[in-house]
Amino acid sequence: MDKNAKIYVAGHRGLVGSAIVRNLQAAGYTNLLLRTHAELDLTNQVATAAFFEAEKPDYVFLAAAKVGGIVANNTYPAEFIRDNLLIQSNIIHAAYVNQVKRLLFLGSSCIYPKLAPQPMREEHLLTGPLEPTNRPYALAKIAGVEMCWSYNRQYGTQYLAAMPTNLYGPGDNYHPENSHVIPALIRKFHEAKVSGAPTVTVWGSGSPKREFMYSEDMAAACLHIMNFSDAVYTKLLGSDESVTGKFEPPLVNIGVGEDVTIKELAETVQAVVGYQGKIVFDATKPDGTPRKLMDVTTLRRHGFEATTTLFDGLEAAYTAFKSAIDY
Repeated sequence: MDKNAKIYVAGHRGLVGSAIVRNLQAAGYTNLLLRTHAELDLTNQVATAAFFEAEKPDYVFLAAAKVGGIVANNTYPAEFIRDNLLIQSNIIHAAYVNQVKRLLFLGSSCIYPKLAPQPMREEHLLTGPLEPTNRPYALAKIAGVEMCWSYNRQYGTQYLAAMPTNLYGPGDNYHPENSHVIPALIRKFHEAKVSGAPTVTVWGSGSPKREFMYSEDMAAACLHIMNFSDAVYTKLLGSDESVTGKFEPPLVNIGVGEDVTIKELAETVQAVVGYQGKIVFDATKPDGTPRKLMDVTTLRRHGFEATTTLFDGLEAAYTAFKSAIDY
């Protein structure tokens, strides 16, 4: 990407989008197109089309999405599938109409089957049933991958999907019910520390394993992918299965390649926050998928590897949380 290229980051205030913006700015990209939800409702097809026609971005990072943890996914399944389908459909089509050079669609590791082989490779997509607690969101993201694939095949576009593992970092959502596991734990342990509570209850048995990536590493990976040479990038855009006989979606996993149990994660967050009480695991609450570890062979083969340790990343996330809270 040329340093003066017009780059649109959809969802620039979220965890993913804000990290991408910081990485772009640090790398010297100055012509960034940014719109808040109040300025541009991406679920509105007419408004999205008008924005693209007026601004004509060269590159698009599609990080806008409705996201949340198990509770949010269970409580608002209609919104999770509806809003995400609308956002990504409007942006991908407008990108095609306005001849965007490259588009990176950000998804989630939950697109893979609940019992996918571990670590999960890109070709494991659509090989088994999904985790029911986040199926509406996962199906929307799978539809986004298929939409990129379909536009590439039919129109010769260069749309690639990146599937990050579980992310955390500055700009995260710390809502007590609707957040993901790390921000939820940070808030729980911090509030217990402040109040002097003797215990902190963590949902589930603590045995499921999860992979976690610091958001700044994820954003660096996204820039790395968007700056691939034409030779490398085009090989990742998927193939026409009816011609090649191969299932090759335009998909790249983004992760760290290692995981921890929820129990180990909780104990690490406890240490970072400095909470002195006891952790209690509520096994009556759902565990979700037993394990979700990304195979990051493709990304490593093309020269990228995450550098932030879990402890260091959690320290940075906790510092950001303390500066953002307002009780």
